[in-house]
Amino acid sequence: MCVCPGLASGLEITSTAQTSIETASGQSVKLDCKFTLAPEDSGPLDIEWSLLSSDNQKEDKVVILYSGDRAYEDYYDPLKGRVHFNSADPKTGDASINLTGLKSTDSGTYQCKVKKAPGIRSRKMLLIVMVKPSKPRCYAEGPTQEGKNVVLRCISNEGTKPLQYSWEKTSDSKLLPSSAVMDPVGGTINVRNASASTSGTYRCTATNRVGSEECILYLNVTPPPNTAGIIAGAIITVLLILIIIAIILFCCCRARNKKKYEKEICNEIREDVPPPKSRVSTARSFTVGSQRSSLGSMSPSNLHEYALKPQYDKIPSSEEFERPPSHAPLPPPTAARMAGPNLSRMGGIPVMIPAQNRDGSIV
Repeated sequence: MCVCPGLASGLEITSTAQTSIETASGQSVKLDCKFTLAPEDSGPLDIEWSLLSSDNQKEDKVVILYSGDRAYEDYYDPLKGRVHFNSADPKTGDASINLTGLKSTDSGTYQCKVKKAPGIRSRKMLLIVMVKPSKPRCYAEGPTQEGKNVVLRCISNEGTKPLQYSWEKTSDSKLLPSSAVMDPVGGTINVRNASASTSGTYRCTATNRVGSEECILYLNVTPPPNTAGIIAGAIITVLLILIIIAIILFCCCRARNKKKYEKEICNEIREDVPPPKSRVSTARSFTVGSQRSSLGSMSPSNLHEYALKPQYDKIPSSEEFERPPSHAPLPPPTAARMAGPNLSRMGGIPVMIPAQNRDGSIV
């Protein structure tokens, strides 16, 4: 308690409570300031609560005021509506105030000053509003495999420092692994060469002077993966992908070549084969047969006359048949033919010889 001397009077501050208070945010606190008056203190009563500035160059802030038998509670905007006199009539000797809904910004040194002429007395109190730890976050850092070093972390984002962290195992034997190294300030626990027995449920608690919060972590330590199997599977997968790509490219090239070949066949100009010369062969066969039949029916007497007709003994060649009619050669002159009656008198037998037109066909 700090009592500032004043003029000789009977005014005294009688509060003996602690001058430093630590409390959590969100709670309420009472700043005690009780006094007594003497008969010689006859002036008006003034009570003033102010928040002292930590910088001597800045002005102190009046928080609440009682003067002229009236309370003024709206002097300080940050505490507006959250600061009240503890007594409805401070003249009775109770100048204490109540602060509600505390925040960390409410921390500071408060001064209670009581004036009743000719007496003046004051009292200072240090208020520390602390923030309890927020709910921490628990997680495992790094691979949680057998034979590896596993790091468990616990972090609380809010809370007045210093914060303390503690770990405990809540499953199985409820004992931390023998190789575990805990850091109570950093909130970590390092488990070296983790084994299957390291698996289980862990709890981390973050604590400061005004409260604590905790989180739960389930740790599952797994066997190391089969590296050879993973590599083999990856190689097989790559080979299958390459084979599929090769098949697709082969099919595309084959389809493209087939389409190109069909297009070239459609655009190719084909030369027709000339038709067989059926008329020539027919004419030849007919002429030879006719000549044979004619020769067979002739007698020796008319062979001489038949021999005089070389035009009909000769088989026309293909060139003669193909020659235009306008250029066909005229038949050679022959001996005068004998009339039918004269031939009969001579003992000959008239024979009808098939006539031929200029192109060699039989009429």
